[in-house]
Amino acid sequence: MNRKTYRKTKSSKKKTVIKVLLTLAVSILLCGSAFGIYLIKKAENAADRAFETAGDREISELRTEKVEPLHDDISILFIGVDDSAARDQPEGNIRSDALVLATLNNEDKSVKLVSIPRDTYTYIPDAGIEDKITHAYAYDGPNSTIESVENLLQIPVDYYVRMDFNAFIDVIDALDGIRVDVPYDLEEKDENDISGAIKLQAGLQTLDGREALALARTRHYDNDIERGKRQQVILEAIMNKTLSATSITKYADVIEAVGDNMKTDLTFKEMQAFFEYAKGGKPDVEAITLDGYDDMSTGIYYWQLNEESLKEVQDILQSHLGLKPDTSTLSDISGIELGNESYNNE
Repeated sequence: MNRKTYRKTKSSKKKTVIKVLLTLAVSILLCGSAFGIYLIKKAENAADRAFETAGDREISELRTEKVEPLHDDISILFIGVDDSAARDQPEGNIRSDALVLATLNNEDKSVKLVSIPRDTYTYIPDAGIEDKITHAYAYDGPNSTIESVENLLQIPVDYYVRMDFNAFIDVIDALDGIRVDVPYDLEEKDENDISGAIKLQAGLQTLDGREALALARTRHYDNDIERGKRQQVILEAIMNKTLSATSITKYADVIEAVGDNMKTDLTFKEMQAFFEYAKGGKPDVEAITLDGYDDMSTGIYYWQLNEESLKEVQDILQSHLGLKPDTSTLSDISGIELGNESYNNE
């Protein structure tokens, strides 16, 4: 083979390689676009199934006009309920099993998570009495719980997300589990109340949905404050996994799980705004707990809040939502490092 023929052959091979690479690139882009369209359509259908207003409530009475994600500082109340078939409860007896309020500041892209112990003694507007906040849900569902939280924390609740045990389990399983530092050896009942069905050892590990639910629910190893901290850690772990690149192919399953087992007054357009909120990276998340003490003075257990600490938390949240200047002096109120998946129980 002479030099001229060799150069032609080499050039032809190079062109062939380039064509193959271009074909692959175009194919990947087309597949990615198709997958993206598929996800958007699937998410829209799931959002339509999940959408439900909290009674006749349009906006909080503490707002003068409706807020918009990405443009305003907003709050979302996450309500975990146990309405499983194993409980066989009539609708009017369902209670909230977990309450976590998130405030999102648009300017610095930060999030504050406040866990509200289920036995917190507070005023329930729909009942006209003071009682455990977990009982509020039985009066008028999410609407009663929202009004009770607003009265307690003195801030507007702009949106709510209600999830049952199935949603919690299915979302985590769709993500192939989450990494959590389990603080102690644990033996707990499962979502069907089968005693000892879930067994975990202390340490950092990947939990499936059933295991994460058992860790979030248990009340036998510490107290309601630590329970709230565990729930904050689990929410943080779900956020981390959802935002990771390895979860992109799992989004369809996550969307399906959410659509089947969740209710929210967030529209699909508003949900899309949160992807924009997080696309610059994981937001700065701070966990806050409500200090208080055990009270059995009436013969019934309540978590009585420390009034000074409650006022400080109210100030922090009001400032974070831009409702007042930041005058808070509270530091390290949570005692927990979410980003490092570690606990500080001192």
